[in-house]
Amino acid sequence: MAAIVDEQLATNFYFDKNFNSQAVKLLPGEYYVTDKDMLLVTVLGSCVAACIRDCYSGIGGMNHFMLPDSGGDVGSPLTASARYGTYAMEILINQLLKLGARRCNLEAKVFGGGNVLDGLTVANVGQRNADFVLKFLQTEKIRIVARDLVDVFPRKVYFFPKNSKVMVKKLRNLHNTTISQRERDYSQRLQKVDSSGDVELFS
Repeated sequence: MAAIVDEQLATNFYFDKNFNSQAVKLLPGEYYVTDKDMLLVTVLGSCVAACIRDCYSGIGGMNHFMLPDSGGDVGSPLTASARYGTYAMEILINQLLKLGARRCNLEAKVFGGGNVLDGLTVANVGQRNADFVLKFLQTEKIRIVARDLVDVFPRKVYFFPKNSKVMVKKLRNLHNTTISQRERDYSQRLQKVDSSGDVELFS
């Protein structure tokens, strides 16, 4: 059996005083699903987050992922890059279904893919991530009800699965390198996964 890439359940819980809500913060390579009335938060640079929910039950979740920088064509389902992106999406969807969501009721809101990382060997990594998530959801026939993709700014995304509300703040005046460094470290981890080809997909 192939080793599973390091897509992990988010564990950074806190109480958000601004929204008076229990919350969880997702870092690159993490996902979270819930049937509770809570807040899911992440900060995106070149990465993409898919916020997917059952529009009737309110069961929902978020992931935060980046395609490995393989240099392959995002349109090809055979590249390790596309296989990784598929895994990142399928683990979110499968965990939602395990929690009781119905596939026919799923809807998605997608964010990120900003052009904020310098020095990656493949240009437009943010655009590639954005193109991938749109194509994946179209192929899976999951309706996209909102999107805010590409551009040049990092984003902070707040997702309330129970009522479908999403708030997006573009971080136009961000002067620290935390987001870029975090995504650069994540990208380097993915190169090892991409070169080994060890990606396990759900059937």
